[in-house]
Amino acid sequence: MERKKGTTAWIMEFAGQKRRFYVLSVLLAIVGTICQMVPYVVVAHMMKKLLSGNTELSGYLMDCLFMAAAWLVRVLMHAASTSCSHVATFAVLGNLRKQGLQKLERMPLGEVQKQGSGTLKNILVERIDSIETTLAHMIPEMTGNLCAVVATLGLLIWIDWRMALAALITFPVGLMCFMCMMIGYDKNYKRTIKATKHLNDTAVEYIGGIEVIKAFGKAKQSYEKFVAATKEGAASYVDWMRQSNLYFTFAMNIMPATLLTVLPIGGLLVRSGTLTLEAFLPVILLSMGLIVPILNCMSFSDDIAKMKTVIGEVTSILGAEEMPRPKTELIPMNEHTITLEQVRFGYHDKEEVLHGIDLTFREGTVNALVGPSGGGKSTIAKLIASFWDVNEGRVCIGGTDLRQIPAEQYHSLVAYVSQDNFLFDDTIRENIRMGNPSATDEEVEQAAKDCGCWDFIMGLEHGFDTVVGSGGGHLSGGERQRISIARAMLKGAPIVILDEATAYTDPENEAIIQASVANLVQGKTLIVIAHRLSTIVDADQIAVVNQGEIAGVGTHSALLASCPVYQTLWAAHTSAKDSLNGGKMYVSDL
Repeated sequence: MERKKGTTAWIMEFAGQKRRFYVLSVLLAIVGTICQMVPYVVVAHMMKKLLSGNTELSGYLMDCLFMAAAWLVRVLMHAASTSCSHVATFAVLGNLRKQGLQKLERMPLGEVQKQGSGTLKNILVERIDSIETTLAHMIPEMTGNLCAVVATLGLLIWIDWRMALAALITFPVGLMCFMCMMIGYDKNYKRTIKATKHLNDTAVEYIGGIEVIKAFGKAKQSYEKFVAATKEGAASYVDWMRQSNLYFTFAMNIMPATLLTVLPIGGLLVRSGTLTLEAFLPVILLSMGLIVPILNCMSFSDDIAKMKTVIGEVTSILGAEEMPRPKTELIPMNEHTITLEQVRFGYHDKEEVLHGIDLTFREGTVNALVGPSGGGKSTIAKLIASFWDVNEGRVCIGGTDLRQIPAEQYHSLVAYVSQDNFLFDDTIRENIRMGNPSATDEEVEQAAKDCGCWDFIMGLEHGFDTVVGSGGGHLSGGERQRISIARAMLKGAPIVILDEATAYTDPENEAIIQASVANLVQGKTLIVIAHRLSTIVDADQIAVVNQGEIAGVGTHSALLASCPVYQTLWAAHTSAKDSLNGGKMYVSDL
């Protein structure tokens, strides 16, 4: 039902407690419009006095002072009105971003990844930011302009209804030109939106992949793709403007030209004696200000369309499917044994990846997931980490289906380190502390020591206060990985998942990390995904995953005796290690 809300309803909802500022903005705009009409009335009064032969200078001076005061109040009301609308608008933009980002936390990881980081960033940053001017100025200015039109037309009708109609004759003519200009509007507008999105995604892809582009000599090909997207983005607007320019020119020149009809019609009425000169002069003055406010209102049409599109994009995120989790009180967890019961899963409703998985990882044990690449090892780990929900079956922690555990509580139970780790653009100290925000500096530094980070951190110019850059780009892959492990260990979660967590570390630090992990996870449930089988031969349990099924479960020696898939993996591992030893290289160096 929420998807059927109108744009105004969404804006009022996003405005939250600041919505009263929009109401106040409208009221102030109306007061400003009343003050804006005062000079017209005063000038009409002055004309009457002049025609009657009144030459008293002091009276005209007072009239001028009154008009100046009205103008000053109008300026102050406009400033106050736009200030109120800006306060409410910034609240709307802030809530739009907050709710969008909070929604991403509740969505399945696959749904987030499917939209792409470039698209999401464009919506939540640039697209939302683009409606700030529209929201902040449209409400007070449209209100003021509409009130000005109503007030001016009301005055014209009060003076002479015939002249009011005469002042409106150019409006429908200009409106016809505008209607011609709107031919193909939906098609052209959708083209500009599509082209802009494509340009943004292409730019993000080009910049993000510049290292690969340079390494493989694809600069020309990638740049041509970016240039093509840029040209299409520009052409979508230029073609639209060329199509509309002639109609727009006629409309903007014909519609406000009210004197073309007011002067001859009013002159005839004055000549015939049915309209007095005293009434005709203010009509001329008022008619010149009748159409401009209407044009000002119409100028917001494109901005309103853009705003509807942006609100629609944000609400499409807010209305996306999310992983259902209770928002109740914390569930008592007496133990942390993990069980997968007849788990079936496929990404994005595509072909099934896991086919009826049954597994148990007992509390306090070291477990390994091994198997050929693409077999489903990381998928199992990510289901346990609650990045996705199973299609069928269930994943349980301590006998409780994880879908029945509040999200915040569940995330406190699991520490997950992948081979594709991510660091925030902050200091090393704060990146590690994210595992436990209440940790002291001493605890952060001890975690770094335990995970083999101390030496390289202290070798940096600013030590723990070194800023790692966006995504940790100022550090090597192995350094980022060790910091990620330290962060996970500092979390102190009872369940630890390491997905090839030592893939980028050198042999010396790998040994340090393995020794520290062995000490830190005592009494915890540890799940390790590994391709180097020599690193998990002492695991309490090894599960062999092949083509989405469990090919075998047991210890290293038991699997060597009973599991053909594991036998093949072990034979490939040992033969590769022997061949590399002859070349003075070790498999852990790869």
